[in-house]
Amino acid sequence: MRTNRVYKVMNRPLTILGAERRLFFVALLAGAGIFNLVHSLVGGVLLFVVGLIAAQRATKFDPEILRILLNSAKFKSRYDPMKWEPLEIRIKSNV
Repeated sequence: MRTNRVYKVMNRPLTILGAERRLFFVALLAGAGIFNLVHSLVGGVLLFVVGLIAAQRATKFDPEILRILLNSAKFKSRYDPMKWEPLEIRIKSNV
């Protein structure tokens, strides 16, 4: 019988400062964009920090959240029985 070792490091998502690397890059580009457009270092840093906090929370919720959000536009919405709304039926009388 053959056994293979599996290390925890191989199953962890790639993160930078606790945020998934693609989300970190989005926050970094948004901060740089504000810095270039508004010429405000404080605004760029502030937007980067807010984006980084949002990215950290999203990564903590689900490390693959960006892939899920980007792929969700490709699929049709499905029927959800928990979002049931009653249907009003009217019966007309012939009298």
